[in-house]
Amino acid sequence: MDTRQVVKAESDLSRRPPSPDVTRRALEQSLLYSEELGIDLTQPSEAVYFRWFLASLLFGARISETTAKNTYRAFVRHGLTSPTKILAIGWNFLVDPVMREGGYVRYDGRKSTQVLRDCETLVADYGGRLRRLHDAASDAHDLEERLRAFYGVGPVTANIFLRELRPAWAKADPDPLPAVKTLAKRLRIDLARYDRKSVAFARVEAGLIRRRRELAAT
Repeated sequence: MDTRQVVKAESDLSRRPPSPDVTRRALEQSLLYSEELGIDLTQPSEAVYFRWFLASLLFGARISETTAKNTYRAFVRHGLTSPTKILAIGWNFLVDPVMREGGYVRYDGRKSTQVLRDCETLVADYGGRLRRLHDAASDAHDLEERLRAFYGVGPVTANIFLRELRPAWAKADPDPLPAVKTLAKRLRIDLARYDRKSVAFARVEAGLIRRRRELAAT
C-alpha cells in the first residue's frame, strides 16, 4: 500500500462513526448539568434542591445553554439562592442586573416574573421547601403534575428538574424526552439496559441531550 492509500484509509477511518459500545462508554462519562454548575444533588439539602430548581427554570426557556448557565451564575454571584431572598430583592433587580449579566435579554422581564411567581408558589404551598413538594406527591406522575402547576413550568422544565434527581428522590422518575429516545435509537444505544434510577442513566441522558444540541447546531 503506497502513501496515498494509507492517507486515504486513515481519512476513511476518521470519518467512520464510532461503534455503539464506544459511544455508550463515552455517554456514561458525561457530566451532569447540575455538576457543571457546581450543584451536588447527592447532598440532601433544601439549598441544593432550590439551586437546581432555579437552574431548571432558566434551562427551560428557549435560549442557549450558555446563557442559562451564565444567568444562573449571576443569581449565585448576587446571593440569590433561596426563594425568600429572590422575593425580597424584587422584579427590577432580577431584570437588571441579574438577567442582563447573564445575557438573558430578550425574555428578561418574562423570566423574572416567572421566577418570582414560582418562588411565591413554593413558599405559599410548600413552605419554601422542595422536599415537601416531593413528599406531598402520591407518585411520580403526581410529582410531575405538581411541578407543572408552577407558573411557566411545562413538561420540558419539569423533566430537566426531575431527571437528575432520579437517584436521590424516590418519586422522581420522568420518562426520557422524545428527542432523547430518538437520538439513542439513532446511535444504537439501548436505554432499557440501564436502571432509570441510576446515576449512569442520568449521565447517558445528559450526554444525549448535549449530543442532540451539537447535531442541531451543525
